[in-house]
Amino acid sequence: MSCKALFIRVLCGALLASGCQTVQTTAPGAVGVALKQQMLVSEQDIEKGAEQAYAQEVQKARNAGQLNEDPALTARVRAVAKRLIPATRAFRPDAPGWQWEINTLTTDEMNAYAMPGGKIMVYSGLVNKLKLTDAELAAVIGHEISHALREHTRERVSRAYAQQLALTGLAVATGAGQGTLDLANTVASVTFQLPHSREQESEADIMGLELMARAGYDPNAAVNVWKKMMAAEKGNPPEFLSTHPAPGNRIAELQAAVPKVMPLYQSSMSARR
Repeated sequence: MSCKALFIRVLCGALLASGCQTVQTTAPGAVGVALKQQMLVSEQDIEKGAEQAYAQEVQKARNAGQLNEDPALTARVRAVAKRLIPATRAFRPDAPGWQWEINTLTTDEMNAYAMPGGKIMVYSGLVNKLKLTDAELAAVIGHEISHALREHTRERVSRAYAQQLALTGLAVATGAGQGTLDLANTVASVTFQLPHSREQESEADIMGLELMARAGYDPNAAVNVWKKMMAAEKGNPPEFLSTHPAPGNRIAELQAAVPKVMPLYQSSMSARR
């Protein structure tokens, strides 16, 4: 167990009465994601912060003339996302009913993200530079949706708070100063500045694989995405990939997981005929 994980566990024991939780955010699905998570902040508070943070990003993009400026791309991204969303029920029965928002940002940067509660943004540079097919786009969006399903932002905010508490003491967690914690800014900071852990990325990879298979997208396309990313910019990984696990390891993990979800893909395709 890492020192950070141990600290959170000890802190949760000390702060049990104040709301620290050990939770299982999703069902394991066919891919078997079953690790429990330790949280210092509530799901409701994180979603409120995410809603504000996403609204700020949307307004910033609108002011810059970059929001949904390519109607064809926006329609395509939304169509793929809306096909994936019903499949989220396999991991969380409540997720299809989230207030989903799906937008695109016109920029050369290669990136995409999903904030808590289903707030999605796909950057045009990612789709255009990598020439993503719909199935490859589904792999990217499914990966980002999986971060939201697993509440990885909430988990990372909890870890950030644990680090803060290590410096400032228990007063923050027990109530003193809580009103000064700006969750919208924290969610934005976690989304754009702090990398996901390798464990979180692996979870999102294989969960995304299951989502796309259930939605009728060939899961082998996920492997193609990461191969394209490895080749992008002559071997220099794009920002989207820079904080992720080693591409070779990620491809191997995806290839190993494909047989687990292939029956789901085949069943989905049969139902669509």
